[in-house]
Amino acid sequence: MSVRVAAYGICRDRDRVLLVATVEPDGARTWTLPGGRIEHGEDPIAAVVREVDEEAGLRVEVDRLLGVDARSIPASESWGGVDHQNVGIYYRVQILGGSLRPEIGGTTVDVAWTAVDAVRGLRRSALVDVGLRLDQEEPPTGHVVAAPTGGLLRH
Repeated sequence: MSVRVAAYGICRDRDRVLLVATVEPDGARTWTLPGGRIEHGEDPIAAVVREVDEEAGLRVEVDRLLGVDARSIPASESWGGVDHQNVGIYYRVQILGGSLRPEIGGTTVDVAWTAVDAVRGLRRSALVDVGLRLDQEEPPTGHVVAAPTGGLLRH
């Protein structure tokens, strides 16, 4: 089993959310939140700031911790072909500056402000739904029920 601990940024502009697109092994484009793996010894806040800059070209600061989500992905559905657990730490972030652009030399192929109402129609990572719910509901436990995958909603 593999384990990944990652930090994700929820960046809102009124009724829009910042999303980044990656390309899956099957060639399909999938939208997700800017964020990614926390490096060994790295603070999670520093990780989300770094990841948003790398993937979207924006300098941000963390406004607040929204919550934590853990999900298990069976080997048959994981990119690595082994059982996988992803632990995601979600932060609300505010833009300080920068220029919106996809990652240079990385896995992000597009970045866009997307109307929250339009998110349901996108092929997307379940991370997007979890992050939006944490942002909207601000549950005291910092936890929401995992979004089920299938159809347009991917692991």
